[in-house]
Parts: sequence; C-alpha cells; structure tokens
Amino acid sequence: MSKFEREFLIGAATAAHQVEGNNIHSDYWAMEHMKYTNFNEPSLDAVDHYNRYEEDIRMMAEAGLNAYRFSIEWARIEPVEGQFDEKEIEHYRKVLECCKENGIEPIVTMHHFTSPKWVIENGGWEANATVDAFAKYCKYVVEQLGDLMHYVVTINEANMGLQVKAIAERYKRQMMAKMQQMMAMQATQNAEAGNGSQSGNMEGTAQIGMNFNSMMENMKNQQAENVEVFGVAEPQTFVSARTEEGDMLVMRAHVAAKHAMKEVKPELLIGLSLSLHDIQPVEGGEEVAAKEWIEEFTHYIPYIKEDDFFGLQNYTRSLIGADGIMPVPEGAEVTQMDYEFYPEALEHVIRRADEEFKKAGRTDMPIMVTENGLATSDDTRRVAFIEKATDGVAACKADGISVIGYMYWSLMDNFEWQKGYSMTFGMIAVDRATQKRIAKPSLKFLGKLATV
Repeated sequence: MSKFEREFLIGAATAAHQVEGNNIHSDYWAMEHMKYTNFNEPSLDAVDHYNRYEEDIRMMAEAGLNAYRFSIEWARIEPVEGQFDEKEIEHYRKVLECCKENGIEPIVTMHHFTSPKWVIENGGWEANATVDAFAKYCKYVVEQLGDLMHYVVTINEANMGLQVKAIAERYKRQMMAKMQQMMAMQATQNAEAGNGSQSGNMEGTAQIGMNFNSMMENMKNQQAENVEVFGVAEPQTFVSARTEEGDMLVMRAHVAAKHAMKEVKPELLIGLSLSLHDIQPVEGGEEVAAKEWIEEFTHYIPYIKEDDFFGLQNYTRSLIGADGIMPVPEGAEVTQMDYEFYPEALEHVIRRADEEFKKAGRTDMPIMVTENGLATSDDTRRVAFIEKATDGVAACKADGISVIGYMYWSLMDNFEWQKGYSMTFGMIAVDRATQKRIAKPSLKFLGKLATV
C-alpha cells in the first residue's frame, strides 16, 4: 500500500538556468563569464533540458511521477525591457503541453534566482522598479499560458537574500577575528625582533593558505568589472546579501505578481517558497534560535498567509548555540554540500510551519514540499533519504496537516550555481559530453510512492 493517496503530488524539481543551457540574457550568464568570477565554471549548455525536455518529462512519467516543478526563465521571455519574445513563450507552451500529455502536473515557478541582466542594471532586487517589472512579466506569461497552468510559485526561496547576508556576516566576523589574532602575533614577533613594527603586512602571516593582499585586490578588480558589466560596483542580484528594505521589496513583488496573475486567471493557485532549516537550539542557544526562526520564516507570514499554498524547502537542520550556528556534529554523515544528512528535518519543519500558520489564523494552509533532497554520489543514500523524508511527510498528513505534494530536488544532476557541475543532486545522471540520460534507482523508488 502506498504512503500517499492518488491525488498527492509526487515529483521532482529543476530551475531553468541550471538545466536548460545558454541562458544568455541573464545576470548569472554575465557573472559566469566575468574574468574575476566566483563561479567554478560557466553553465554553457547545462544539461540541454531546453531541447531535451520531452525525453526528461517522459522519463518522469515512466517512473511513475505525477508532478514536475520547473521555472519559466524571465530572461528568455523578456530579454530586453518591455520586449517579450513570442518564440520563447511558445517553447514553454510546448513544455506545459508535454507535461499534460504525459500525465504530469506542472508546478510553474516564475522566478528561480536568475533575472534578466537589464533588471540588475536598473537597480536589481533593491530597486522599487523591479516590483512592477516582475508583476508585468508574470501577468504576460499568464495571459499567454494561463490555460495550461494550475499551481504557480511566484518566487523561489524568497528569503535567500537574508540567509546570504547572515552567512556573509558570520564569515566576516570569523575572518576579522583571525586577522586580529594574527596581527597580534605578528606585532609580538616584530617587537621581540626589535624591528619596531606593530602591524606589518598581512601577507605571509597566516599559515592557512589565504592571500590577504591579493584577496583585497581581487575585490577591487571585481567591483571594477561589475561596473563594466552591470553599470554598478555591487550589483543587487536576487541572491545578493539583502537589506531589510530589499527583503520587504521581495514580498511586495510576490504580492504584486500574485494580484496581476489573478486578474487574468483567478482560479490559479499561487504561493511562494521559502528555504527553511530545522532550527534546533542546544543549551544556551534558545534565544538565538528563536531570532533565527523569526528571520527565516515568521516575519514573512503576514505577506503569505492569504496565499493558496505555501512552498516549503528544506535540506537539513541547524544546531544553534549561544554564539549562533554550530558545526555539524563530529562523526555525522555529510553530503557533498557539507550539509548534515538529516532527512528527519523535513517533518520537523512542516509541523512547525503548520503551527505558525495556525497561530496567525490560517488553519487550512496547504503545504507543498517544493524542494527536499541531497547531493551524493551514492544513490542508495539518496533512496534512504527520500524514504525517511517521505515517512515524515506521511506522518504529518496522518495527523491532519494539509501537505499536498513532495518535489525532490532535483530531477537530474545539473549546474549547482557557483559550484558548477560537481554536486550531484539528481535522480537522473547526465553524461555532459553526450547529454545522455541515465536513470538512477532513486527515480523509480520515488515514482512508486505515487502509485497506489
């Protein structure tokens, strides 16, 4: 007997830039090809999903999956501000039709991290103009394709900018502490040597392989190149460290886009997704953990509690001590991304999110797991992860929580942003020399969960 009823959505997720290839009008394409790029490699053809989507969707259907979450690429639809590309609309029409023909429910994401380059040139995700621009793009897509759409995620991981900011601040504090410690040691050594210097050049003082002077110089070069490429020294892409004003701007963009799409097709089911950790305090970390949860989730509730569903994305837990996030426990299994292997996190976060919606007066919020998965070269561990994570989903449903779907990340091994092609999240392997697809056992395992 299956864990889930026939209506439950079991599927996989992708993002356009990570799988389609040749997303040449996007901000990420520009950043990947910069001389002082932070990317390990460019996306190029990716896994050529743009041309091979029929094969990929058919593989899902044959394995038993009944849903596919994918994104429509804004940079393809509107490569130049105010100019919509009908050819690209027709491409996505064919993708949607292919899903329907194969018995796959499409779950469409309107923005998955990448933006048209012109959006960033106009101020990016800290500029008020982006709210209206995004709403216009979403409305246009629904005007053209709304007859084939049902579930829509406006913005993927709308809280990512604050998470990036928090990580950057922690890293900066760590680096400053190390630099102060090393400068003190250098000053002591100089004094003992009688050379009079109390500070000296940072270069060569750290025995950890860090080139402090060249790092600073590289930052200057990067800023200069940003001016050449985007017209600003610090481009505000969607995953740039975000201000509080920028955080609220993203919420405004979500609400504006939802209203614009509902004007065209009121029956659309629209929500957004957030990246949530299973935040677990250890002794002394309770207060810090409570603040983390507010920043990561609850302060968004006023802007999303009237949505048609909530997209929940989770990969692992965060242990929080008095000084913040703690390292992965010694001896714990970790993934290629250095996340702790902890599939139990999904159930914990679903239950906690449901409680928060109920506190806010929304007792019936449908929750869709829009991403959950792991990067590993061992597919038996992927199967074990999926089994444990979906056990948790089933337990939530048994307790009356309205969980309507589970989308594994990701359908296939793909371009993992700055890390390039080194991370293997997929249930389908891809030989990028030939673009040949090879299904892993995990694909059929997940598909069986959708079969009663």
